[in-house]
Amino acid sequence: MSMPFYVSPEQLMKDRADYARKGIARGRSVVVLQYDDGIAFATENASRALHKVSEIYDRIAFAAVGKYNEFENLRVAGVRYADLRGYSYDREDVAARALANAYAQTLGTVFTTESKPLEVELVVAEVGRSPEGDQIYRLTYDGSVADEHGWVVMGGQAERLGGLVSDAWRPGMTLPEVLALAVRVLGAPADDGGEQRTLAAAQLEVAVLDRTRPRRAFRRLAGPLLEDLLEG
Repeated sequence: MSMPFYVSPEQLMKDRADYARKGIARGRSVVVLQYDDGIAFATENASRALHKVSEIYDRIAFAAVGKYNEFENLRVAGVRYADLRGYSYDREDVAARALANAYAQTLGTVFTTESKPLEVELVVAEVGRSPEGDQIYRLTYDGSVADEHGWVVMGGQAERLGGLVSDAWRPGMTLPEVLALAVRVLGAPADDGGEQRTLAAAQLEVAVLDRTRPRRAFRRLAGPLLEDLLEG
């Protein structure tokens, strides 16, 4: 009788984590930046249909990197969760923190019980009535949640690009300023010997949570409007 193949729990978790990280690293980065009137999201994405950044509810947005089919299923589940909670209680009861906790449970359960983890990394953001009320939560493939402040970079070269953002971002920046920073970071060379790329508006997916809007804060920026903001 043959003995069953044994893998230690530590090695199994490490293999799953390595697998998920490699899948996420193959995707283009997403940059999330607070600015004076809200939260901006930017990524290199020429597709006009397959979005990495989407609206979840009135003042809540979702951004993701990794496998599209996996994070799209999570986005749809988040929309349903928010709609049901808003209908059952009140629209003001739909909060990014509760949604992030729900996502964390799903990601953590899949990571520990399924043979393949979800190859995704998420940001759930909620814009407040003032900058102090903004909330940004980053969720990783294993269900870990981090409460971020100011900015987040996910995917591709997240650690290196995060260093570039950290050096340049400051509180109170305007929308044109944070978009210029995001485009510069997304176009940064992959290594020290590479060349800086100049990304055009048509190559970008950009959206904002605008705190000055009365209810639905989410809006996409594209076409001439985005071009004007990037030139400004």
